[in-house]
Amino acid sequence: MRILAIERELSPVGAALPPDLLRQEAADVWALRKQGVIRDIWFTQDRHAVIMLECPHAAEARRHLGSLPLAQAGLIDFIVHELTSYDAFERLFTSGPTAAVPKAEEPPEY
Repeated sequence: MRILAIERELSPVGAALPPDLLRQEAADVWALRKQGVIRDIWFTQDRHAVIMLECPHAAEARRHLGSLPLAQAGLIDFIVHELTSYDAFERLFTSGPTAAVPKAEEPPEY
């Protein structure tokens, strides 16, 4: 299952972090990438990590993400979303009224 994780800061993260901690974070992310757990990783313009993972379920993704050094240090955590395939193409091929699209769940406030 594909899992989308969006990093959020629990404490200000910046240039003041020890270089060894940041290097270990990169090494651990690289190890998860080599294992096929992390499929892709990006930064937003404001430097929040956005990670696409491949895991059987969200709990395993959270376990992997929680093992990262910045998470272990209590500096970051992740908002985790299990993704499913887009199945709305059928709307293009049906005649008559279409079923109402359920409203997306609002994200939690932090």
